Amino acid sequence: MNTTPSSPLHSISTTASDRPMGDQDQPQVDATNRLRAAGERALVLGGGGSTGNAWLIGVVAGLFDAGLDVTAADLAVGTSAGSTAAAQLTGATPAELFAAILAAAPRQGTAPPGSERGRVPIRPVADHLARITKIIASAEGAADMRRRMGAAALDMNGASDGSVQERWRATVASRLPSPHWPHQTVLITAVDAQTGEPVVFDRHSGVDLVDAVAASCASGFPYRIGKHRYIDGGYRSNAENADLAAGSDRVLVLSPFGGRSLAPVEWGVHLSTQVDELRAGGSRVATIFPDSSAEHMFGANAMDLSLRPAAARAGFEQGRALAAQLTEFWS
Repeated sequence: MNTTPSSPLHSISTTASDRPMGDQDQPQVDATNRLRAAGERALVLGGGGSTGNAWLIGVVAGLFDAGLDVTAADLAVGTSAGSTAAAQLTGATPAELFAAILAAAPRQGTAPPGSERGRVPIRPVADHLARITKIIASAEGAADMRRRMGAAALDMNGASDGSVQERWRATVASRLPSPHWPHQTVLITAVDAQTGEPVVFDRHSGVDLVDAVAASCASGFPYRIGKHRYIDGGYRSNAENADLAAGSDRVLVLSPFGGRSLAPVEWGVHLSTQVDELRAGGSRVATIFPDSSAEHMFGANAMDLSLRPAAARAGFEQGRALAAQLTEFWS
């Protein structure tokens, strides 16, 4: 359903293997080579940093609190912060995850790869956005952009001694209720840093869940799995990668960045383009974006841990407000 900006529901629109990391030296298997026609319902969880993850959990918890459980989707697609949320939601209830965010002591900073003691000032986020913008401006298209992003990440990480990787993996592992892939179909996106090729991991890929999530959340840091290195799944196409839900009857997309993209529209990677393609293929699609009053918590502030409780509460209220409207769509 499409609503006007004055409506309280303006944020939604709808229409018709566990081995040590060092042992994983074989070529990784890209799940896109075996994607089946998705089932009835797909949940797409987009990237958006630390606050984006909190907002995603909040929305799902708000829906759950109001009687709508979207975690039972036939397919879940997770990108970057959304990959963490996808893995978390298969191992704990939305209410438990939401409560844990509210209970955590608020503090500024985050723990991305390369951070010192898990805390970095917000300024590096703006610097990273500036680097991305510069690379996009010089790229000839999405594939060229991915290659340039990967090359830049490998170049910046040339002197790393491996400790950053170990700390990042431990950080990601500590966030997941379980290190095991669920039986539910979960797709986690990444990009091969050396080739620029997009990659999708699932439980048949021969990659531990922790490593898949760590790679998808790696931003500009090249995360190693076996002989391969990967950068953030948001570089695959966009922060949502909703195209992976093609074939589903109903697709619910949660986008902390509000569907925005730094890439030119003509590249055809914007969420709006993917939604149009899904609908053209017969899927009904609903999108949920943060309310305008919460937008300041994303973008340059996306890695501010002190904003996580507020982001989760904002998402929770949205989820509760939209539950009745979404129930008919999802059921």
